[in-house]
Amino acid sequence: MGYSEWFDKHAQKHKIIVEKLLKKDFTEEEIIEYFDFENMKKEEFDFCPLYAKDKKCHDMEKLNCYLCACPNFRFNDQGIKKIQNATQFSFCAIESKDGRQGTYGEKIHQDCSKCGVPHHREYVEKHFDLDWKKMMHKCSL
Repeated sequence: MGYSEWFDKHAQKHKIIVEKLLKKDFTEEEIIEYFDFENMKKEEFDFCPLYAKDKKCHDMEKLNCYLCACPNFRFNDQGIKKIQNATQFSFCAIESKDGRQGTYGEKIHQDCSKCGVPHHREYVEKHFDLDWKKMMHKCSL
Protein backbone atom coordinates (compact mmCIF):
# COMPACT_ATOMS: atom_id res chain seq x y z
CA MET A 1 0.00 0.00 0.00
CA GLY A 2 1.37 3.40 -0.97
CA TYR A 3 1.28 6.55 1.10
CA SER A 4 -1.75 7.98 -0.72
CA GLU A 5 -3.87 4.89 -0.22
CA TRP A 6 -2.94 4.67 3.47
CA PHE A 7 -3.58 8.39 3.88
CA ASP A 8 -7.12 8.16 2.43
CA LYS A 9 -8.03 5.02 4.40
CA HIS A 10 -6.73 6.50 7.62
CA ALA A 11 -8.59 9.77 7.07
CA GLN A 12 -11.83 7.81 6.74
CA LYS A 13 -11.22 5.83 9.94
CA HIS A 14 -10.38 9.04 11.78
CA LYS A 15 -13.50 10.77 10.46
CA ILE A 16 -15.78 7.93 11.64
CA ILE A 17 -14.41 8.15 15.18
CA VAL A 18 -14.65 11.95 15.32
CA GLU A 19 -18.23 11.89 14.01
CA LYS A 20 -19.16 9.29 16.66
CA LEU A 21 -17.69 11.49 19.39
CA LEU A 22 -19.43 14.61 18.09
CA LYS A 23 -22.77 12.78 18.23
CA LYS A 24 -22.03 12.23 21.92
CA ASP A 25 -21.38 15.99 22.29
CA PHE A 26 -17.69 15.58 23.06
CA THR A 27 -15.79 18.86 23.34
CA GLU A 28 -12.50 19.45 21.51
CA GLU A 29 -10.64 18.68 24.73
CA GLU A 30 -12.58 15.45 25.25
CA ILE A 31 -11.93 14.36 21.65
CA ILE A 32 -8.21 14.90 22.06
CA GLU A 33 -8.25 13.00 25.35
CA TYR A 34 -10.19 10.14 23.73
CA PHE A 35 -7.30 9.69 21.25
CA ASP A 36 -4.87 8.92 24.08
CA PHE A 37 -3.06 5.65 23.25
CA GLU A 38 -4.27 3.86 26.41
CA ASN A 39 -7.90 4.65 25.59
CA MET A 40 -7.65 4.02 21.86
CA LYS A 41 -6.19 0.53 22.23
CA LYS A 42 -9.27 -0.39 24.29
CA GLU A 43 -12.00 1.55 22.49
CA GLU A 44 -10.78 1.63 18.86
CA PHE A 45 -8.60 -1.47 18.50
CA ASP A 46 -9.03 -1.51 14.69
CA PHE A 47 -7.64 2.02 14.32
CA CYS A 48 -4.03 0.87 14.49
CA PRO A 49 -2.52 -2.62 14.04
CA LEU A 50 -0.12 -1.92 16.92
CA TYR A 51 -2.98 -1.74 19.43
CA ALA A 52 -3.45 -5.51 19.29
CA LYS A 53 0.21 -5.90 20.32
CA ASP A 54 -0.07 -3.21 23.03
CA LYS A 55 2.81 -1.53 21.25
CA LYS A 56 3.34 2.18 20.69
CA CYS A 57 4.71 3.53 17.40
CA HIS A 58 6.97 5.87 19.38
CA ASP A 59 8.68 5.36 22.73
CA MET A 60 6.72 7.96 24.70
CA GLU A 61 5.01 7.77 28.07
CA LYS A 62 1.93 9.81 27.01
CA LEU A 63 1.26 9.21 23.33
CA ASN A 64 -1.73 10.86 21.66
CA CYS A 65 -2.96 9.21 18.45
CA TYR A 66 -5.05 12.09 17.07
CA LEU A 67 -2.29 12.99 14.64
CA CYS A 68 -1.35 9.50 13.54
CA ALA A 69 1.07 10.60 10.85
CA CYS A 70 2.57 14.05 11.01
CA PRO A 71 1.61 17.32 9.32
CA ASN A 72 5.35 17.81 8.66
CA PHE A 73 5.68 14.55 6.70
CA ARG A 74 5.86 15.00 2.92
CA PHE A 75 5.37 12.23 0.39
CA ASN A 76 4.83 11.45 -3.26
CA ASP A 77 4.07 7.88 -4.36
CA GLN A 78 5.72 8.50 -7.74
CA GLY A 79 8.91 9.75 -6.13
CA ILE A 80 10.24 13.17 -5.24
CA LYS A 81 13.77 13.08 -6.60
CA LYS A 82 16.63 10.79 -7.50
CA ILE A 83 19.55 10.63 -5.11
CA GLN A 84 22.40 8.64 -6.62
CA ASN A 85 20.83 5.27 -7.56
CA ALA A 86 17.75 5.62 -5.36
CA THR A 87 14.42 7.47 -5.45
CA GLN A 88 13.26 9.53 -2.49
CA PHE A 89 9.55 9.10 -1.68
CA SER A 90 9.23 11.05 1.57
CA PHE A 91 10.94 13.55 3.87
CA CYS A 92 10.40 15.72 6.95
CA ALA A 93 9.51 19.33 6.14
CA ILE A 94 11.00 20.59 9.43
CA GLU A 95 14.07 18.36 9.23
CA SER A 96 13.49 17.06 12.76
CA LYS A 97 16.73 16.16 14.50
CA ASP A 98 15.03 12.95 15.62
CA GLY A 99 14.10 11.84 12.10
CA ARG A 100 16.31 10.30 9.44
CA GLN A 101 16.23 9.18 5.85
CA GLY A 102 16.31 5.42 5.46
CA THR A 103 17.46 3.72 2.26
CA TYR A 104 15.74 0.45 1.43
CA GLY A 105 17.19 -0.96 -1.74
CA GLU A 106 16.55 1.74 -4.35
CA LYS A 107 13.95 3.58 -2.24
CA ILE A 108 14.49 6.36 0.29
CA HIS A 109 11.82 6.98 2.93
CA GLN A 110 11.61 9.24 5.95
CA ASP A 111 11.99 7.31 9.20
CA CYS A 112 10.06 9.13 11.93
CA SER A 113 10.22 6.35 14.51
CA LYS A 114 12.43 8.36 16.90
CA CYS A 115 10.38 11.56 16.58
CA GLY A 116 7.29 12.10 18.72
CA VAL A 117 6.46 15.68 17.66
CA PRO A 118 2.83 15.12 16.54
CA HIS A 119 2.00 12.78 19.42
CA HIS A 120 2.29 15.30 22.24
CA ARG A 121 -1.06 16.58 23.44
CA GLU A 122 0.16 20.20 23.28
CA TYR A 123 1.06 19.79 19.60
CA VAL A 124 -2.35 18.29 18.84
CA GLU A 125 -4.09 21.15 20.67
CA LYS A 126 -2.08 23.74 18.73
CA HIS A 127 -2.89 22.21 15.31
CA PHE A 128 -6.32 20.76 16.10
CA ASP A 129 -9.02 20.49 13.49
CA LEU A 130 -11.93 18.07 13.42
CA ASP A 131 -10.95 17.24 9.84
CA TRP A 132 -7.73 15.19 9.94
CA LYS A 133 -7.18 15.63 6.19
CA LYS A 134 -7.32 19.40 6.60
CA MET A 135 -4.53 19.25 9.19
CA MET A 136 -2.53 17.03 6.87
CA HIS A 137 -3.18 18.92 3.62
CA LYS A 138 0.48 19.76 2.97
CA CYS A 139 1.69 16.14 3.20
CA SER A 140 0.92 14.95 -0.30
CA LEU A 141 3.17 16.55 -2.93
